[in-house]
Amino acid sequence: MARIELRRCNRTNPESIYIRRDFARNVTSQYGEDGMIAKILELIGIKNRWCVEFGAWDGEYLSNTWDLINNHSWSAVLVEGDKSRATKLAETHLSQVDKIFVKHGLVGWEGKDSLDSILTATPIPCDFDLLSIDIDGNDWHVWDSLKNYRPRLVVIEFNPSASAQVYFVQDRDQSINQGASLLALIELGKSKGYELVACNYVNGMFVLVEDFAKLNIKDNSIEAMYEEYMTTELVQAFDGTMYPVGHTMLTWHEIQLTQEDYQVIPIAMRRYTDPGERR
Repeated sequence: MARIELRRCNRTNPESIYIRRDFARNVTSQYGEDGMIAKILELIGIKNRWCVEFGAWDGEYLSNTWDLINNHSWSAVLVEGDKSRATKLAETHLSQVDKIFVKHGLVGWEGKDSLDSILTATPIPCDFDLLSIDIDGNDWHVWDSLKNYRPRLVVIEFNPSASAQVYFVQDRDQSINQGASLLALIELGKSKGYELVACNYVNGMFVLVEDFAKLNIKDNSIEAMYEEYMTTELVQAFDGTMYPVGHTMLTWHEIQLTQEDYQVIPIAMRRYTDPGERR
């Protein structure tokens, strides 16, 4: 019986991950984003108290902006793709129509669906304080397409099944939900003038390069900032047998995978071929 283990090595730098380690907390967020956002904003300074979030659902469920809007009187643009949820969300903020702008639609990357176009129809300043992107797929493309606005803090979802060495961006297609790797988001952020300052299980947090020094993070490399926890590795045995190790579950379908699920060739064909036989 073959023996195989994935012995993960945590290379994060304790001095680099203090925001998640010391300040993560939830009000309505999922993985401590509320506390992490609050600390980052404290360090870089709040400028105008405007935020943007989509898909916003009911404005509260797993929201990264609910605390700011309801407990700290922030203004917001909230975009929700489901019409009934958007209607209810607008009704919730009916008394704040001059501060909370609810939009129904799917945020895309061109034309009337682009984030630039959606925000232009509101009074939000170009340098608003917080942008939260969580659309389970085209997050990279939406951030890439944002040209006319420069949010000071960007919180964006990544696909944690990709390792720190994998650059992955799904096709620019509203019909699929695959996501992007943290490495791809870091490179995109740098191209747009942003630096990674914190991350948790599924979100990277980026500030403008001119604010980066305020966080006193000397090493914000992906290895120093992010600890992998749900990546999968494959060992190819000489005979063609595939050995998966690590996170062996189809996570978003809640299906546990077995070794046989990874096999490419039938067991009868799994044999080592001597190099001399391949000529």
